[in-house]
Amino acid sequence: MMFSRTAFRIRGARKAMRSFSLAAQHQQKVAVLGAAGGIGQPMSLLMKQHPAITHLALYDIVNTPGVVADISHINTPAKVTSHQGPDDLQAALEGCAAVVIPAGVPRKPGMTRDDLFNTNASIVQTLAEACAKFCPKAIICIISNPVNSTVPIASEVFKKAGVYDPGRILGVTTLDIVRANAFVAEAKGLDVNTVNVPVIGGHSGVTILPLLSQTTPKASFSNDETEKLTDRIQNAGTEVVNAKAGSGSATLSMAYAGTKFTASVLDALNGKTGIVECAFIKSDICGTGYFASPVELGPNGVKNNLGIGELSPYEKKKLEEVIPELTKNIKKGEEFVLGK
Repeated sequence: MMFSRTAFRIRGARKAMRSFSLAAQHQQKVAVLGAAGGIGQPMSLLMKQHPAITHLALYDIVNTPGVVADISHINTPAKVTSHQGPDDLQAALEGCAAVVIPAGVPRKPGMTRDDLFNTNASIVQTLAEACAKFCPKAIICIISNPVNSTVPIASEVFKKAGVYDPGRILGVTTLDIVRANAFVAEAKGLDVNTVNVPVIGGHSGVTILPLLSQTTPKASFSNDETEKLTDRIQNAGTEVVNAKAGSGSATLSMAYAGTKFTASVLDALNGKTGIVECAFIKSDICGTGYFASPVELGPNGVKNNLGIGELSPYEKKKLEEVIPELTKNIKKGEEFVLGK
């Protein structure tokens, strides 16, 4: 009996070593651009704990060494390196499997995401130019607002550089899904871990369209519930901005959502199949050029665009509000690059 237990432990140890070896082969370098900011710091903290990340490169224009010194004291395996200022972008980006871009200024009360355009557009253009030069095959995950415009900006930059692959440039809209899941679970008394609400369109105001009719597990909503939940999901960011009373925007929940999305990207890069996330990508589903919808992720970024499915009459009507606003946002981003 003792021999049997010993043999079992040896076999278990060998199996664990094989699993560790496979995991080690798939570990990745990930860069966070804007790592010293309100989103970047908690996101970097969360990413330091991800087992697939072997090298976490943190970049910002100021305060990066302090953030890195702090995070590097956490006893998880990922190596953390500090990169500060434009001259250090190459070292941060070379060899990256994925790059996450939360850089930019936060919203304040009374501001829309579009009000951030002039400042954040320039930031995203500069960082996208560096990515196109130093890691053109990386999966680029764009958080910087307004996402409806910054994703087209990054795409035009990659086109200019001759390295454009639409499947590798993704706008992170995961916070809309995280919020929708939380609000629906609360409203219906469901286990939030089982709830999934697809959110399509874009990532600001009326362009955010939660598909409550496609909620899983299946849930029914009255017309009043549908309108109130849709409005709350569309304006949840403003809810946080106002609650913080000028001290910031949705940084912690965005850090969680951004890390969740990046983890899915890494899982797909490492060969895991059936990974589905909503993302704002190059898409002609509704004739706007870009559109957020559920997508299957693969080793090269977007593997399949899963479309928007069958919409309810209410959702079809709301989609009519999405398209003109989204078209305007996209055009603004493209013209920012093409007009220069």
